[in-house]
Amino acid sequence: MTGLLAILIEDEQAVRLATTQTLELGGFEVTACASAELADQYLKADFAGIIVTDVRLPGKSGLDVLEKVRAIDHELPVIIITGHGDVSMAVDAMRHGAYDFLEKPFAAERLLDACLRAQEKRRLVMENRKLKSSWLSHASTPDLIGKSAQMERVRKFIHSIGPAQVDVLINGATGSGKEVVARQLHLASGRKGEFVAINCGALPEAVFESEIFGHEAGAFTSAQKRRIGKLEYAHGGTVFLDEIESMPLNLQIKLLRVLQERSLERLGGNQSVALDCRVIAASKTDLLKLSAQGQFREDLYFRLSVISINLPRLNERREDIPSLLSYFVQRAAQRYQKPVPGWSPAQMQHWMQADWQGNVRELRNFADQLVLGVAEFADQRFHLDSGPDSTATSLPERIDAYEASLIQAALESSGNNVASAAEALGIPKKTLYDKMKKYQKTLSNLTPT
Repeated sequence: MTGLLAILIEDEQAVRLATTQTLELGGFEVTACASAELADQYLKADFAGIIVTDVRLPGKSGLDVLEKVRAIDHELPVIIITGHGDVSMAVDAMRHGAYDFLEKPFAAERLLDACLRAQEKRRLVMENRKLKSSWLSHASTPDLIGKSAQMERVRKFIHSIGPAQVDVLINGATGSGKEVVARQLHLASGRKGEFVAINCGALPEAVFESEIFGHEAGAFTSAQKRRIGKLEYAHGGTVFLDEIESMPLNLQIKLLRVLQERSLERLGGNQSVALDCRVIAASKTDLLKLSAQGQFREDLYFRLSVISINLPRLNERREDIPSLLSYFVQRAAQRYQKPVPGWSPAQMQHWMQADWQGNVRELRNFADQLVLGVAEFADQRFHLDSGPDSTATSLPERIDAYEASLIQAALESSGNNVASAAEALGIPKKTLYDKMKKYQKTLSNLTPT
């Protein structure tokens, strides 16, 4: 499966074969049909590809196909092929929702370009639907966005370790997504209990022990009744200890014993309480270095780090920025009831090169600023250019901007090797050359090899 899918409806056999060959050479998997009736079985709302149909067909016409597709899924792209004299009919089809039209005879490059643009639009639509569905099913579990090698490694880690009932240590800079990974691990574990997040750096030391381990009535002056601590409350679930480097040393000893024995005693109590929860700890600093400095218990570090993962900074996976920003902008637009803003390829390229000190969290905040229209006042690094592309708000312009940014990232990742970049993008080398020519004004100065 290539990921590029097309249903072709063309009654003339020679044209059908030639068009099929062109699309297959361009990387498409083609289902070719001689009539609209034969194509009916393939027209589904969850079809991840595109429709290419001649306007004049035996039986139902291409316009009938368009009407049916619009009823099934109005976001499924349909490209209309017309003969001489049918242009007015094609224009009418565009008004009724066709993605594009081609007049016979057409160049193979023109066909492939239109189909690739339509496929990219469809991919974005399907990806957004998947994200929305995932969010609705697990509203408290943020998504892992990005297709970089680093994020694929994180996904593989979650898939492998999630179901295992083992404690985990997550290392990562502020804003790199440690809690997101922790929630994904909880989801992958299949545990039915709660996900309980605790920021160790935000708890005053005076109440730390009571909050984490609980207390009995009369344990101290204001303890009028028994309190169940966070570890006990997470029975059957997961406890996430963020900024664990901030945990007081004397309580680190108690946590180590809890992890080893899987039981605890509430403050002021003598009874041992069995513990059934997974513990996921996170730190933004090197715990081993802290241990060497006497600021973190070495035995607790080794107990926690049996299974660990290091999360990349955002500037280590810049190719994920377009997807992340698009996702955050969509969410922000929905949250604030604002339109989705557009941006130019040059702007996206600028943002991909920015030094995001706050990592994904900073990018998410920037998405809010974009939607609210205050990005240019928030930080001069992200001042919106006033060039001719800065008002690009139509879907095709946004898709072009996104496509250009992906090409830029692929070329940089491959050391400007076009063959390697084309392979990574899943398109023929010639297609990539054509797109580089198309976006030459917005791509950075590159010397392809």
